[in-house]
Amino acid sequence: MLKANIMRSLEDIRILDITRALAGPYCTMMLGDLGADVIKVERPVSGDESRGWGPPFVGEPYGPYPGESAYFLAANRNKRSITINIQSPQGQEIIRQLAGACDVLVENYRTGELDKFGLGYADLHRLHPKLIYCSISGYGRTGPYAERPGYDAILQAEGGMMSITGPAEGTPSRVGIPIIDITSGMFAASAILAALHARQKTGEGQLVDISLFDAHVALLANAASNYLVGGEPPRRLGNSHPNIVPYDSFPSRDGWFVMGAANQKQWETLCDMLERPDLKADPRFASNGLRVQNRAAVVEELNRIFVQRDADEWLEKFAAAGLPCGAINSLPQVFAHPQAAARDLILEAQHASAGTVRLTGFPYKLSDTPAEIRKPPPMLGEHTDEILTQLLGYSPADAAELKERKAI
Repeated sequence: MLKANIMRSLEDIRILDITRALAGPYCTMMLGDLGADVIKVERPVSGDESRGWGPPFVGEPYGPYPGESAYFLAANRNKRSITINIQSPQGQEIIRQLAGACDVLVENYRTGELDKFGLGYADLHRLHPKLIYCSISGYGRTGPYAERPGYDAILQAEGGMMSITGPAEGTPSRVGIPIIDITSGMFAASAILAALHARQKTGEGQLVDISLFDAHVALLANAASNYLVGGEPPRRLGNSHPNIVPYDSFPSRDGWFVMGAANQKQWETLCDMLERPDLKADPRFASNGLRVQNRAAVVEELNRIFVQRDADEWLEKFAAAGLPCGAINSLPQVFAHPQAAARDLILEAQHASAGTVRLTGFPYKLSDTPAEIRKPPPMLGEHTDEILTQLLGYSPADAAELKERKAI
């Protein structure tokens, strides 16, 4: 339960969101969850293309869409939607005015695209020197690939993730969610918060340059370090850990589970629990390094043991012994999990067309300034008149004229 009249972490920050699809919207949703006023700029009629990424759809048909896509709902709560045609001079002027009323602008157009409309960093920094301008692109603003578009699946391939994901003898695999888009948005939100903090000291905004390619390379983390330090390119290992054995998925009598022994004490605990002192005494398995070298032998021994009981029996034994373990859950099982309920990982919002919609909860829990859903994902252009009249001082007649000219 939220406290009455609670302060929000970013309640004094306004974000101009000129993004679509996922990386940019995920970034601005995070900032909106933490209290920022997010103004989402969309194209008239069609809006953010993710509005059409379905099924499933919910609510009433509108424009070219049979309803609101679940994909759009996933990344656009806590925002107000305004439709602006940025190819029209009047639309470009509205963007400039909104930039002056905002602390941060976030865009994910192809590098250089907004410069053509006088809406690039140099133009807006000159007009509004306190504005923080965050650019999210496929490859960043420098380098030979700077002008290429970027897409999650392509970056998973090109950045190396697919080369280390999938069965050892199978085909390279992408991660089952758009992980590069999502983490790029997360990195962007973190960098924006750093730029806001810096502005408190300097009084100046700055350019925040985020690329999917850079985010991907950063995500390689230990796999990258293994290569950079050891010189050997990592290979696909399925669900196995490259540096720890055992740490894998294992078959039981009735299904699969995941278990790990991440240090020597846990390995010895596992051997004791299994009543297999011979495994603890085996010189091939005497240290984690030796177990990594003899991975196939360790896994073969454990598989022979684990198929003798059901998964739940093993999980109960592992948990009692203090060993890391987990069931391989489907999404219905995840959202029925008691921990998901305890951590409020399903939230509800009242959508203008779809009624009650269920959304994922907040991964950040702040004791005094918690995140909250203040606004459901907006209908296309739902707040256009409100933003023009209340924030920029346009009259209803001005707004009507802009609609006539197809600027909004």
